Amino acid sequence: MDTFTAVMIAEGAQDAESEEQYLQAWQTLVDTGLAWTLQGFFGRTAARMIEEGLLTRGAR
Repeated sequence: MDTFTAVMIAEGAQDAESEEQYLQAWQTLVDTGLAWTLQGFFGRTAARMIEEGLLTRGAR
């Protein structure tokens, strides 16, 4: 998934086609490091999702 689409889905500006696509969007943001550089909402949400076991920590 490209980062633009991932941001749009995570932000709620674009509907995810499935729960799997929603999680893939967030995982893309974590894997690319964008989750930690965008607005605080993204980092806080990604961190919570990692703690809940929904995502895995990215390379960064």
